[in-house]
Amino acid sequence: MNSNSPSANSADTYSHRLADVVGTAIALLTLTLPVFVIAHYSSSNVQNNQQPPIQNLRESQN
Repeated sequence: MNSNSPSANSADTYSHRLADVVGTAIALLTLTLPVFVIAHYSSSNVQNNQQPPIQNLRESQN
């Protein structure tokens, strides 16, 4: 081993940390984004599509 050669540890550490941060961000988006999308669309559809069944029965009897 040559003690005068520069070490590559600093570049490796930076790239590993960057990969860890990017990987963590992708994982968090993958886990949380579908939950928010499902919650957003399911709550708006439930409120808009509900009709009371009594109204339908009165209209069919007339």
